[in-house]
Amino acid sequence: MMLFSIFGNFEVLFSDFGGLWTWVILPLLIFCSRIIDQTIGTLRLVFLAKGHKNIAPILGFFESIIWILVVREVIVNVTHPMALVAYGAGFAMGNYIGLILEERLSVGNVIVRIILPCEDTTLIEAFRKENFGYTVIDGEGRNGKVKILFVVLDRTNLTKVLDLLNEVSPTAFYSIEDVKQVKDGIFPRRRRQFLGKQY
Repeated sequence: MMLFSIFGNFEVLFSDFGGLWTWVILPLLIFCSRIIDQTIGTLRLVFLAKGHKNIAPILGFFESIIWILVVREVIVNVTHPMALVAYGAGFAMGNYIGLILEERLSVGNVIVRIILPCEDTTLIEAFRKENFGYTVIDGEGRNGKVKILFVVLDRTNLTKVLDLLNEVSPTAFYSIEDVKQVKDGIFPRRRRQFLGKQY
């Protein structure tokens, strides 16, 4: 009951301000709460997809509590258009912020596929020097024989690999995909990262 009275306490506090509660305070609370709820939900799905089964349930617990609080207020105030607009806007913004945070956190591993001209071994030597594990196979494309590199790495090192690629072989074709799980392999020392800052 304490949780469900949170919005009610705010309503009592601002009851003397006429339409301020209905048109400003309540929509703002719904908007902010929905951002938090949906951001947590987006991160929960990301962690699930990447195999982090211990973190996802904890996030789901808080997500569901916030969602119940917000939905209750929307249902009670369903006749107020600003409450509905705030709910939808918070949902959209929460998705966006969740994806931005996921990129900043750099969770999981990726595989980078790189296609090089057959005679170009400069990038291979650069990867070896930086201790990146890779696999090379011969292939053939429209313009002749090529070398195909497969590089599996921690996402915290993705920026370094792309910088190296653009510096050594700027015309090389590459693609990037998420990897759910890896076993063994050669990896450089993990670069710890939080909100885009590495240390």
